[in-house]
Amino acid sequence: MKALVFERFGGPEVLSYQDIPAPILSSNEVLVRMKAVGLNFADVYRRKGNYHLSGNPPYILGYEGAGIVEKVGEDVKDVNIGDRIAFADVPYANAELVAVPHDKVIPVPEAISFETAASLLLQGLTAHYLTKDSYSIKDGDHALVHAASGGVGQLLVQIIKSLGGHVIGLTSTKEKAEVAKAIGADHVFLYDEDWVAKVKEVYPAGVDVAYESVGSTLSDSFQATRTGGTVVFFGMAGGDPEPIDPRMLMDTSKTLTGGDLWNVLTSHEERVERSAELFQWITDGSITLSEPTTFHLSEGRKAHEYLESRKSTGKILLLP
Repeated sequence: MKALVFERFGGPEVLSYQDIPAPILSSNEVLVRMKAVGLNFADVYRRKGNYHLSGNPPYILGYEGAGIVEKVGEDVKDVNIGDRIAFADVPYANAELVAVPHDKVIPVPEAISFETAASLLLQGLTAHYLTKDSYSIKDGDHALVHAASGGVGQLLVQIIKSLGGHVIGLTSTKEKAEVAKAIGADHVFLYDEDWVAKVKEVYPAGVDVAYESVGSTLSDSFQATRTGGTVVFFGMAGGDPEPIDPRMLMDTSKTLTGGDLWNVLTSHEERVERSAELFQWITDGSITLSEPTTFHLSEGRKAHEYLESRKSTGKILLLP
């Protein structure tokens, strides 16, 4: 099979499109012919050598994708050849064929394209648990969403709105602010403004919940949150946060909670049920995805360069 591989850590130039042996299927796996593979910043970190990576050289990146089942292991009873499936956390996805463990198989409805499934799952499942588990959004809640024009941010805005909440988005540029407004954010402020003061102008008591993915702004998020409110910390795109004084939490009755997708996707049932709700939201129009930028798998270097340029606003997909 063809695959996008690399044998040493470095820039996009280390990636090579070449023939390698197809995976050997175990009894509890299905062999999937890939139709679309999601590209994520985690792939960049792995390529550079500063993020967990499975296997030995030649390394194959990618954990998220969708395709058609081509072969079924003897112990797998409820998946058939020809089934449309997707996955969010299976290594070696940058290839024409991927061996997918049965417990990580996510059925894809006919109404959902392979491109949509490969664009949605990692970011969508993250936004799902953030709004359902880390803090359960209720009708009328006021939420602050960092990086509201990013992949997870756009989904958070739309899910919160569909659940009856109100959203203040934060972005870095006026152009990105327009993206956040277009998908339903009630207000959008820029990071170079005094955005805590702006939030308090809209909601004098502060927001009920702040979804904090920047890290370095954690203290500011607490200032923008009401007494008794919650800050959900799930990313450090802008650097490490300052330590939080537990006495501040006590004095203000505020809650700091963390979030990590892999603590949530602990079973086949969790993957299937959460993904099914995401697919339903796509089908009924509760959430929409911006058009992905696509590259053929052989253009992996270009795709990585484009992702690192931060020019993209939607998902980047690799098509085998």
